[in-house]
Amino acid sequence: MLLAALAGVALILSVIGTYGVIHQSVATRTQEIGIRMALGANAPTVLRMVLSGGLTPAVAGLIVGLLGSIALSRTVATFLYETNPIDPVIYAAVTVLLLGVTTAACLIPARRAARFDPMVALRQH
Repeated sequence: MLLAALAGVALILSVIGTYGVIHQSVATRTQEIGIRMALGANAPTVLRMVLSGGLTPAVAGLIVGLLGSIALSRTVATFLYETNPIDPVIYAAVTVLLLGVTTAACLIPARRAARFDPMVALRQH
């Protein structure tokens, strides 16, 4: 129970951190986004740009983490009792959960950036 509670707290903290980083990135790129929209970029293009900026490092980290966990599975196997250290269902569930949480954390700033008024965005700085 304690391990599950700590994992939940870690997940919540990572969502808050990811949201904060993406929000700050969008805030510092307000003029760039305004220029792109003034030159003809539409809302889905801006949404895709912000989401890819947040999801690319997350996917890279997920791949490195999965490879590392598979590489260390033999070491962890000595601590597990009647459990397979390489369970594809668990790996798939963790992958889907982390990608879903990261997408949700990136979606709020991305939607806000997609609704920028180009003239207001250009006048902010």
